[in-house]
Amino acid sequence: MSNVTIRPLRFTADVEGMRAFLETLGLRSRIESEHGGWVDMLTGRGMVALHDAASSSTGGQPGQTNLSFEADKIDELRDRLEQAGFVDATVFDEAYGRVLSVTGPDGVVIWVDERAEDMYGYKVHDARPDERWSVTPYLSGAEEQAWRRFFEGVGMDTPVRVGPSGSGFAVRLDLSTTEDLDEVNGRLDDYEVKRTASGLEIVDPDGQLVVVHG
Repeated sequence: MSNVTIRPLRFTADVEGMRAFLETLGLRSRIESEHGGWVDMLTGRGMVALHDAASSSTGGQPGQTNLSFEADKIDELRDRLEQAGFVDATVFDEAYGRVLSVTGPDGVVIWVDERAEDMYGYKVHDARPDERWSVTPYLSGAEEQAWRRFFEGVGMDTPVRVGPSGSGFAVRLDLSTTEDLDEVNGRLDDYEVKRTASGLEIVDPDGQLVVVHG
C-alpha cells in the first residue's frame, strides 16, 4: 500500500512569518527551496506546506489553504483511487517532480506529490518532529461520507474534522496535540490567542484562524 501523508498547502504572503509561527507551535522544517518560496514542515503525524502566494502558478491567494498530500508511489495510489471510483486520477511530471491529480468529493481537485529523491535546488533539514502533534484539517462545506470514502481510497484513516455541508468548500489549518495547552499558550505571546473549552483559537500571520485541539 502506498504510504500517504496528509499535507495541507498554505499560500502565504509571509513564508518566514508562517514558518516561525508553526515552529513556535511545535512543527519542524524538513525541506525548503533555495529561493525561499517553499517550506514543508513535519509533525508526528502529517505535514504542512507553505508556498509563497506571489509566485503561485495556480493563483493561490494569501491565506488560502488547499488540501494536498505526499506519497511514496503515486502510480500505486492512482490505481487504488481508480478502483475506488475516482477515475480521473492522472499522474504527470512537474518541474519539481511527479504529481497525481484527482477530483475528490465536492468537486475539489486534489494534488499528491510523489516524495522526491533528487533534492537539487532544495535545502534539507534534519527534522525531528514532535510526536505529540498531528495535522487535522477542518473541512467546511464538505460531504462527510464522500470524504471518508475518498480517504479509504487513498488508504489512510480520516485525519480531518468535517463541518456542516451546504456552504462553499474550504480548508482550515487545524492541529491536534497531547502537549499541555497551557504550555503551548505560553509560547504564543506574539499572537492573538483565545482559550476555549476544547483548545486554542489563534490568528496566524496571514490573519487566518488556526485551531489547536487538545
